[in-house]
Amino acid sequence: MSDSLELESLLSIPLFLGFQLSHDKKKLAFYWDKTGRMELYVMDIVTKEIKKVTNGELPKDIKSGYIWGRDNETIFFTMDDSGAEQNDIYSFNIKSKEKVELSINREIQEYVSDSSPDGKSIVINSLRNGQMNLFKMSIDGNEVTQLTGHENPAVGGSFSNNGKLIAYSSNEEGNFTNSDIYIVKEDGSEVERVLQLKVGSRESFADWSPDDDKFAFTTDIDGFSRPGIFDMETKEVRLLGDRALNEIAIGFDSKGEKLFCLQNSDASIYPTMYDLNSGDRKVFNFPRGIAAGGEITSDDKILLTLNQPSKPSEVILFDTDNETYEILLESDLSGLNQELFVDSDYVKYPSSNDAKIPAMIFKPKNYKSDEKYPGIIFPHGGPTAQYFNAFMPMAQYYANKGYVVLYPNVRGSTGYGVDFRDACIKDWGGKDLDDWVNAREYLIKNYSVDPDRVAITGGSYGGYATLISVTKKPELWKVGAAIVPVSHIWNLYEGDMPHFKYYLRQQMGDPVKDRELWEERSPLNFASNVTAKLLLVHGETDPRCPVAESRNFVKALNEAGKIQGEDFEYVEIPDQGHGMYTDQVSRIRDAKLISSYIMKHL
Repeated sequence: MSDSLELESLLSIPLFLGFQLSHDKKKLAFYWDKTGRMELYVMDIVTKEIKKVTNGELPKDIKSGYIWGRDNETIFFTMDDSGAEQNDIYSFNIKSKEKVELSINREIQEYVSDSSPDGKSIVINSLRNGQMNLFKMSIDGNEVTQLTGHENPAVGGSFSNNGKLIAYSSNEEGNFTNSDIYIVKEDGSEVERVLQLKVGSRESFADWSPDDDKFAFTTDIDGFSRPGIFDMETKEVRLLGDRALNEIAIGFDSKGEKLFCLQNSDASIYPTMYDLNSGDRKVFNFPRGIAAGGEITSDDKILLTLNQPSKPSEVILFDTDNETYEILLESDLSGLNQELFVDSDYVKYPSSNDAKIPAMIFKPKNYKSDEKYPGIIFPHGGPTAQYFNAFMPMAQYYANKGYVVLYPNVRGSTGYGVDFRDACIKDWGGKDLDDWVNAREYLIKNYSVDPDRVAITGGSYGGYATLISVTKKPELWKVGAAIVPVSHIWNLYEGDMPHFKYYLRQQMGDPVKDRELWEERSPLNFASNVTAKLLLVHGETDPRCPVAESRNFVKALNEAGKIQGEDFEYVEIPDQGHGMYTDQVSRIRDAKLISSYIMKHL
């Protein structure tokens, strides 16, 4: 086999995502791009037979989920035009193959959340009347009723098993880190906030018990995510586990006697289980990596996606009684020499204020400490997001080509508690910038990285990270590649959708009172400082970070005397929004563009 990992082969490893059991627990639906395009497949849980049920009816790029109808034959999903995320809602029958457009709202964003137990309606989250709120739509799309009217976004929407109530999260406090659990009657006649543990904590709904007498939730009241149970009759709250375990609730077993959870520890995820009668907690033995998902079958087994740094995803059916699992779906690695895959080093490197920053580092398979290597730092998006000990095709590619790459979970990332997550509120381009800079220093001191050959690249907030790094610390970087970046926080806010404006206010404060801070932390204002070779890539229809964010930065570079084609490059992609990673053709094209630029100049 070849001793080289080629980019196209790595990015052609079929992706599968969006696993969801039908309501009768007999079918498992999921997206899969084994044909080169994302399609919907359905697996019979008993026979394990897999059938492809769509043929181009889905969007090429998947950016939102779907739900099963109660007839166990209908799928409800959203679809946009050219990545603009102004989603219309559709139904698709997996037997008849009939696709029906239920809503035509080309200028607003909508999502599907749940279908009613009587099979007559679905809950959607929509911007129809301003802010994101809950609406009930008949399954033919002809009747739509607004259920909630919050000023801040209403998230989720889960029917109780008897169909009378719908649970969701929202915030009516002045504290933007707050999130409470609400329940609305299915006709919208009454809305009640049922759970707020304290102002500023975040409570999120997880699952109704089989008898609707209680529900499971997750809270961060103690500084880390923690599962809990809410009694609908007594209103009593029971918190489970320990404050430092960092677990989220997934769902009840068929009897409502056990609660399945996922623990996030040191960038790995694995399942846990609570016996609600005894209070005992069981931790299952899984390798370092990701055992995520958590669909629960009728016989109380758990469907999980298992992924490790040197091994791509496989779908497993985990038996919690004997702690064994059956592989339902393996990744197709044909043509790739798996012996060339490298594992990651999980480290915590020092940064300012004595912070320890978690990171995954991938180095060449035949790494030698007495050689010098080019290094690449990959800030993630978000910022409230996280890198995991997972298989990363680009990390494998660069490591195989002789690069040392680092994926940091800088302050502002999720997965390490509330204080860490909120450390960069009103401080974008502050402590996080320290962490990217210190990631560079760590690679130089500990991984033989050449200080004159270090690049930084990322998308969305990772694009912001790239631009703020090459403008505020220009002397440190040889190359930057900013993908769908934020360049000016005020401009972004002005053109954003209501729920994204809420997120920006949560992260960076008041757009009027904190305007001076917003300007000081906007890379656009410092574009003239850039000395690194810089690539900007932007989708023309991006609704999250509009294309003006890159166009304005290019204009500022030109005004500073930078020459396109020599000092920097700008690529604008028509009919593409905020990236298209789940479209195989697009992800290969974009990755070739970015990697060739970095490798050429590094």
